[in-house]
Amino acid sequence: MIDGVKVKELKIIRDERGSIMHMLRNDSPEFSAFGEIYFSTINPGFVKGWHIHKKMALNYAVVKGAIKLVLYDGRAGSKTKGEIMEIPLGPKSYKLVTIPPMVWNGFECSGKEEAIVANCSTLPHDPEEIMRVDPFQNDIPYKWKAKKGR
Repeated sequence: MIDGVKVKELKIIRDERGSIMHMLRNDSPEFSAFGEIYFSTINPGFVKGWHIHKKMALNYAVVKGAIKLVLYDGRAGSKTKGEIMEIPLGPKSYKLVTIPPMVWNGFECSGKEEAIVANCSTLPHDPEEIMRVDPFQNDIPYKWKAKKGR
């Protein structure tokens, strides 16, 4: 487990009409601030990553499809520096993953259909606050199964 990352099992309430998929409440221990909520889709065979946020924490859950979320701790002085963490996410593995600032993250679609990733971030998006590297050519010691991405 990477220092500062939290993984919490989430509830899905199903009935004949459909489902309710809880994600994050303002009285949850994982909640620290509200910046924005957005949804990111990813198609089979693709990677979205690597990226890192300087100040923002992320709260990911996958409501449709399946992804493999991968985290890398490159933080100087971190007790888990150099560690990789893989987390399968989707309705069959429904979890909230809280990622602190300065932890590299990316994900690939691991299913046969488009996946929808929900993120409740602690700050609104700011292009000056994010850094990106190519998913296939970088210093992160990880090889993606998917072959397409950025």
